[in-house]
Parts: sequence; structure tokens; C-alpha cells
Amino acid sequence: MPSGYSSFFLGLILALIYAEVTGLSPGGLIVPGYFALYLNQPWRPLTTLAAAFLTLLIYRLLSRYFIIFGRRRFVLMVLAGACLGEAWSLALPHLLAEPVGLRVIGWVVPGILASTLERQKILPVLSSLIFVSVLTFFLSQLFF
Repeated sequence: MPSGYSSFFLGLILALIYAEVTGLSPGGLIVPGYFALYLNQPWRPLTTLAAAFLTLLIYRLLSRYFIIFGRRRFVLMVLAGACLGEAWSLALPHLLAEPVGLRVIGWVVPGILASTLERQKILPVLSSLIFVSVLTFFLSQLFF
């Protein structure tokens, strides 16, 4: 398994290069590095994606009744993602006898990903995230 720091920093650099070249954000600059760390545990990125989509849904529901944009939108999404991740971590032992790695990656990752999904279209963000995460994973396996 690659070193956490090397994979994270490589993902950060690759995400920045990808965003500069294509104009698309791969879910935020730090997200691909974190996803690459857990590609050998596929349930964690999938659970994180689910938390990001739930966060996006919460934002869209709240934005019907409140004016939420800019920093407020970003903070709302990060807080909602963190709360969903924590709630899932607390509920998981009660739902499954043997948790199979169904934890969310980090506290801020779902919110950052949801914020990017809101700013850009879903399909380009997800395809960019997958590309940069897999590239980061394989390069970190190869060099570190």
C-alpha cells in the first residue's frame, strides 16, 4: 500500500495539473488524493460518494427556502457532509454485525465533493475524479 503522505500529495499535484489543463475540477483538489488512498477498499469511496450526493440533496432542498450561495453554501455543504459521515459512523455498528469498510473518507471530503458537484456538472466531475484518483493510485504504487 502506498504511503499516505506520498499518495495524498501526488493526488494534490495531479488534481491541480488536471484542473489547469482541462478547466474541470476532479471533485476538489484534495479529494482525488484521499480517494486514491482508499481505492483498495472500494466501499469507502462509494460510501463517500453517497454522502456527497446526500449532501447535495440537502443543499438543494434547503436552497428552495433559504438564500445560500458563496461561502455559506460551501460551509453548509462541508458541515452537512461531516454530519452525515459522523451519523453514518455512529449508526453503522448498530446496522451491521460486521462493518465491511462502509465508512466515509474524512470529515470534509463529502462536502468538498458535493460543492464541486453543485458548481460543475455531475458527469464531468465524477469522470475527472475517477481518472485522477486511479492515476494517483497507480503512480503511487509504481513510485512509492
